[in-house]
Amino acid sequence: MRSRLNRRTFLRASGIAMGLPLLGSMGPTRLLAKDNADESGDVRRMLAICAPLGIHTPNLFPEKSGRDFELSPYLKPMQPVRDKITVVSGIMHPNVDGGHAAEKSFLTGAAHPGQPSFQNTISVDQLAAEQIGYKTRFGSLTLAVDNNSLSYTRSGVQIPAENRPSKLFARLFLEGTPQEKAEQMRRIEDGQSIMDLVQDQTKKVTRQVGREDNQTLDQYFTSVRELEQRLVQAEAWAKHPKPEVDRKQPEDITDRGNLTERLRLMYEMIYLAIQTDSTRLITLIGPGGNEVVALDGVEDGWHNLSHHGRDPGKIEMLSIIELEEMRLLAELLQKLDSAQEGNHSLLDQTAILFGSNLGNASSHNNTNLPILSAGGHFRHGQHLAFEDGKAPPLCNLLVNYLQHLGVETDEFSSATGTLTGLQTV
Repeated sequence: MRSRLNRRTFLRASGIAMGLPLLGSMGPTRLLAKDNADESGDVRRMLAICAPLGIHTPNLFPEKSGRDFELSPYLKPMQPVRDKITVVSGIMHPNVDGGHAAEKSFLTGAAHPGQPSFQNTISVDQLAAEQIGYKTRFGSLTLAVDNNSLSYTRSGVQIPAENRPSKLFARLFLEGTPQEKAEQMRRIEDGQSIMDLVQDQTKKVTRQVGREDNQTLDQYFTSVRELEQRLVQAEAWAKHPKPEVDRKQPEDITDRGNLTERLRLMYEMIYLAIQTDSTRLITLIGPGGNEVVALDGVEDGWHNLSHHGRDPGKIEMLSIIELEEMRLLAELLQKLDSAQEGNHSLLDQTAILFGSNLGNASSHNNTNLPILSAGGHFRHGQHLAFEDGKAPPLCNLLVNYLQHLGVETDEFSSATGTLTGLQTV
């Protein structure tokens, strides 16, 4: 009679413990997407940006849907790249509520983030990193202008974000000391030795399970072997010189009121990371506190202005700030569009999501989210307006992005497929 494995069964060797996957003899199983790198050589990337204090949607959403729409006040800076953006209105994450707490679920779609018992799930960038992250020096970059983070591991643990451009630049482009390089190699070699230690125990485990579980274990051990290959890749990257860029290490801007230069500097670091193919997966949570932003006409704190209560004066000041956000985003999009990579521009190769977890920041509402999709191999130049109550989940758009990256899946969190109306080219 076959013995039943406990969910806490581990492979153990020399003090190292590696948990087994969930098997049929333990409970339900879940399939993972396969790595499907584009054989044509196209380099596919994703950049996701969240504006934590929302975007005033009456200034963002065009009045007409479809392709024959007039640019709204916030979209006017996008005129040079109009054909490479799609505005999406009426969309949301089902069951994601909690006001500002919904920020946790912006890239995960996990339900009810405001509840005390909330447990997050993996973010879309980290799911993609599991498949393609080994192809670049950095599997992903998790960034913030102020604080917080959009990225979560498979176990729902938040990944700390880098919010200092000077440190990010050093990671990307400055060579470490010989001692630092030696320490990095030691960590990589330790990871490889762990893989070696558990391999000898796999035969014993496979004799204790049935045919279906053996198939699951085969998939699991295949992933272990793939991880070994990624460690070898990491070792190669550690020995490979970092790219050189025509820029000095920047100085961090400590004045929180200086929105323009702080956000522009982080966008410049993102551009350099993309241009040098240092990573293909980037998340950024933008600025947004109660500082008085140093822009003409703004005299109140940003957070206070986001809770405008329909006060025309507050909305006017808020619009000055948000228009600057959109102008700086447009600068980044144009810069990416002007840089060629093979037969495509960097913008064509990079699927960009810009939006917020707040549809109406004034009331902490999490429906009708402001969403802008740009770049990537998509047919843009449109306003996709979905009816209230009939909109697909925002995770459908994230499935589009996963497929753009070469991840073969039509599932992610609450997704029901891809986003209707966003076609690939």
